[in-house]
Amino acid sequence: MTFTSLKPLIETLISSTEKTVEERLKNICELLESEIPHYNWVGFYFKNGDKNELKLGPYVGEPTDHTIIPFGKGICGQVAVSNANFVVPDVAAQDNYIACSISVKAEIVIPIFVNGENIGQIDIDSNTPDPFTESDERFLEFICKKVASIL
Repeated sequence: MTFTSLKPLIETLISSTEKTVEERLKNICELLESEIPHYNWVGFYFKNGDKNELKLGPYVGEPTDHTIIPFGKGICGQVAVSNANFVVPDVAAQDNYIACSISVKAEIVIPIFVNGENIGQIDIDSNTPDPFTESDERFLEFICKKVASIL
C-alpha cells in the first residue's frame, strides 16, 4: 500500500471519536506496521509531564525496556531537544543510539508539535538497512500533524 492510499485510512482512524486517543494511536501503529514492510517497530513517545524525559505511549512491535528516555539520550531523546526530524540510515554508525533489538538497522523519528511545542514523536525502527526516503519523512509529518489535532 502506498503512502497516498494510507492517508485516508489515517484520517479515518484519527476521526474515530468513539475510541480513546490512546486506542487511535495504537491503531495507527498497527496500520503502519502491517502495511509498510520496512516499518518493524512503530510507537509514540510523549513528554512525561514537566520532566525532561519521554514516556512510551502506544506502540506495536517487540517489547522494549526503553519506556522512559531522558532528553538528549538516544535518537528519540535528541529529537526532544532538537525539535527536528532525525533519519538514521545505519544505527550502528550513531554514537548516541539506544539499542532496542539487534535486528534494528535503521530508525526515523519525527516530532509532534501542539501549539508550537514539541510534545512527543513517532518513532519507527526498521530491520532493513537505509530504508527511509523523503517520502517516509513527509508521510510521517502528515501523521504527526493529524495526531497533534487530537491531543
